[in-house]
Amino acid sequence: MATPPAVWEAGPHEAGVVVGLLVEFRDWFGTSWPPADVLLRSVETLLQQSDTVFLLGSPSRHARPEGVCQLRFRLSVWTAAEDCWLEDFYVREPLRGTGLGRALLDAACGHARERGCRRIELDVNEANARAIRLYQAFGFSPHSKGTSTTGRDILMGMKLAAGR
Repeated sequence: MATPPAVWEAGPHEAGVVVGLLVEFRDWFGTSWPPADVLLRSVETLLQQSDTVFLLGSPSRHARPEGVCQLRFRLSVWTAAEDCWLEDFYVREPLRGTGLGRALLDAACGHARERGCRRIELDVNEANARAIRLYQAFGFSPHSKGTSTTGRDILMGMKLAAGR
């Protein structure tokens, strides 16, 4: 019988591990911004805030972390509870398809439920069919704000700073 993946909430002493995985995620996107030192300062700050959680995952309790998931929480006037935003989700390429991503996502959803969240949202590139299948298997859909007869929810954004 295979050992189930291990998932835990990262502590401040694991900021470097979180950053290492986020750097790989950044590189996977084909960019070099932000640099590791900027990521480290951000992760160290976020780990001290109650509205952010980083989850780490490994193939077993004694193996090194091979995946990371960042959760952000905010109060919603529409649900009268916190919403959870799954901001980052990354599993190293060799561990994809092993159940580690599923374990991380399951832990993320469980963490949001334990906090009393009524909704969890994320964004995913439409070309990432494997990730979309995983999210759909958990019940994620393009209608995160409820059923609509007028069309799908669309995540939109705008950069406010010049450069990056």
